[in-house]
Amino acid sequence: MFGVSLRAVDKWWAKWQDPYLAGWRTRVIPALGHLAVRTITNGVVDRAVQGWIADGHSRSTMKNTIAVLVRVMEQAVRDNIIKVNPARVTGWQKLYKQAEDELLDPRALALPDWETLVALADALVAASYGHYQGWGEVVLFAACTAARIGEVAGCRIGDIDTTQWIWTIRRQTTPAPGGLTDKGTKGKRARFVPIVEEIRPLVAQRILTAGPNPDARLFTGPRGGRISTAVLRDATHWDEVVTKLGYEHLRRHDLRHTGLTWFADAGTPVHILRRIAGHGSLNTTQRYLHPDIHKITAAGTALSAHLTAIRAPHPLPHPIAMTR
Repeated sequence: MFGVSLRAVDKWWAKWQDPYLAGWRTRVIPALGHLAVRTITNGVVDRAVQGWIADGHSRSTMKNTIAVLVRVMEQAVRDNIIKVNPARVTGWQKLYKQAEDELLDPRALALPDWETLVALADALVAASYGHYQGWGEVVLFAACTAARIGEVAGCRIGDIDTTQWIWTIRRQTTPAPGGLTDKGTKGKRARFVPIVEEIRPLVAQRILTAGPNPDARLFTGPRGGRISTAVLRDATHWDEVVTKLGYEHLRRHDLRHTGLTWFADAGTPVHILRRIAGHGSLNTTQRYLHPDIHKITAAGTALSAHLTAIRAPHPLPHPIAMTR
């Protein structure tokens, strides 16, 4: 792990403040500390940076974290461990802005309805080599379960309960040096997701196709290999297809936004939606809730009526007739 000249790193720490040390301990080490320096590539660093952005860290935190990683890897260059510093990433500010927009209004990234989702899945299959139906099934499953593509790739037959139609998300398949690897979910805890009726037939068929082995993957590529968001993108010509359909903004991760938006619109209580999503923060989940405009305007009308009643002059009482 990071066989760099640690004495030089220690000297550098003496010149800088706690934010850099925090970035090193809480982000760089958990993300990259298990890797040998020579195996840390530009792609590995890019994925780590994207993960930090997705975790919602502030812009200054990102800057400090990248800065400390750059300095440590620069020392590795000086020590002739590597030839080029892979941590000198560019364009992360643009990625950060995209993440900010996503966090502010993830609903805007969702597909509008089931028919649009099916049309997308069909178009991706048609654009793929050999018209592999599995790509469309991955898209349908990811959107209807609000899961990440890595979690879909990590799904095993034994994770699916076809009696109650529940998927227990236990792992995700992610890129790593040397290929794809399985690891725990992003929240490090298993969670339960319902499998809606619309996708139960395709899930049942894939279980039959995979065979009785509970460790068999529910979804694989056309040659039986593990899938990833990059594999899905390249195999289906994703960018060209979504642009042609008028959804040029759509990324693979937006299938998750689609599912969570649909769950929210169906009236799923926010605490249940949070569990389905696996969100650490309730604030993140609440961004998927659709403000009911009719109820909001009705509340405004009721308040106006109340204020009008308060302002209105009270009528004088009728004179009382005096009788003898």
